[in-house]
Amino acid sequence: MVGTKETRLIVLRGNSASGKSSVAAGIREKFGRGLALVGQDNLRRIVLRERDRPGAANIGLIDLTARYALDTGYHVIVEGILYADHYGEMLAQLRADHCGATHGYYLDVPFAETLARHATKPIANEVAEPQLRDWYRPLDLLPGGSETIIGADSALAETIDHIMLDTGLAGLPALDR
Repeated sequence: MVGTKETRLIVLRGNSASGKSSVAAGIREKFGRGLALVGQDNLRRIVLRERDRPGAANIGLIDLTARYALDTGYHVIVEGILYADHYGEMLAQLRADHCGATHGYYLDVPFAETLARHATKPIANEVAEPQLRDWYRPLDLLPGGSETIIGADSALAETIDHIMLDTGLAGLPALDR
């Protein structure tokens, strides 16, 4: 078992440029200290510098990092594309092992909107449309119906508020760390 009855685990998934990182950062800003962000891009691309593939080392590192943070009393957001076929088993086990409340969200953004949002990112010149198209998987949901789908029509502030209320983070005090 991992975490406590008080810890919250939030899994935030979606395609590239769907807003996952912005939502996670906004939740953390609103909540304050005591909320750990476990970002797939940071662990996979920065820490390990590896490609996203089944069985890659980052899958275990994401799992271990989330577990460690939960076990030390942090609420945790795991965020990333986190393809269901690559990360689904790990996420299902993490969910099953977590003692507290676990919430999953999938940001569903159409490909045309993905392109528009991607154009505003610093890596826009490094990643072209064909590569985005290869990465894009419509409604790549985890099995079991464990995710709430949030559409592209939900504004950033609205999405942050929705998740804060839904998970109970809105009513919890930040931790003094």
